[in-house]
Amino acid sequence: QVQLVESGGGLVQPGGSLRLSCAASGSILSIYVMGWYRQAPGKQRELVATIGSGDSTNYADSVKGRFTISRANAKNTMYLQMNSLKPEDTAVYYCNADVALITAPLYTYHYWGQGTQVTVSS
Repeated sequence: QVQLVESGGGLVQPGGSLRLSCAASGSILSIYVMGWYRQAPGKQRELVATIGSGDSTNYADSVKGRFTISRANAKNTMYLQMNSLKPEDTAVYYCNADVALITAPLYTYHYWGQGTQVTVSS
């Protein structure tokens, strides 16, 4: 019913930048909180940043001042601008969203994207 598709990952040198995108499509009535998470090899998935429908934001301490989350509500799209990347930022980055469906407007459903790999290495 709803698909989240991430893009923009890749290989970048330490100190470099990448911009991730997450596009939502399907039977969407409203999108509430959206977020980016990441999972490094052998580690649990962790929160990177979230953004509410009113553009309130929350960041993990490890990315504050380096990453910026934003969204374009008219396009059902969320972004993550990542600057000053470090090797420890290497992970698969996932987006998620809390969505109300056209067919079920009173309920909120939680969706995940398939992930995009970010590798920071020289």
